[in-house]
Amino acid sequence: MEHVEKTIEVEAPISTVYNQWTQFEEFPRFMEGVEAVKQLDEKRLHWRAEIGGKTVEWDAEIFEQIPDRRIAWRSITGAMNSGMVNFEPIDTLRTRVCLKVNYQPESAMQKIGSVLGAVSVRVEGDLKRFKDYIERRGVETGGWRGRIEGRDVQSPAEAPRSKRFYEGTESPADRSSINTEQNS
Repeated sequence: MEHVEKTIEVEAPISTVYNQWTQFEEFPRFMEGVEAVKQLDEKRLHWRAEIGGKTVEWDAEIFEQIPDRRIAWRSITGAMNSGMVNFEPIDTLRTRVCLKVNYQPESAMQKIGSVLGAVSVRVEGDLKRFKDYIERRGVETGGWRGRIEGRDVQSPAEAPRSKRFYEGTESPADRSSINTEQNS
């Protein structure tokens, strides 16, 4: 199993940074190669991405989520992968984000890419694009403040994690970009 760990400082409060990271369906906006992430329920996600020139799909489950602190996941179908993202306040307006990813390269192309550091470069780029995304916006597109510990899910009363999953509509970010275009 291969391992990549990258850290970045984001010019935004920890709650804003954490809330944005919980909006998994927004990941294609800043993660290279990620074509789609679909929220299946509070714990499970379906991913589609281009890796080594090939489209791959897998399901992942979140097994730990602590608001403003940590989100940890592991694949439950497809190629083996797991990881954790930790959030640490630097001060009231800056947050340190540390992303750790573990993965098992499957194809010869993925193994060569791993040896050449392609995954490390991709993860670093994803963090930089996330930083730019949230710093430019200034506010998160949404947030899920529930807590997950193993099988136990404590959902907040105010809103589901994904409006698409529950309402079959576009995300709040999609609606705001549509509204912005219409008002232009």
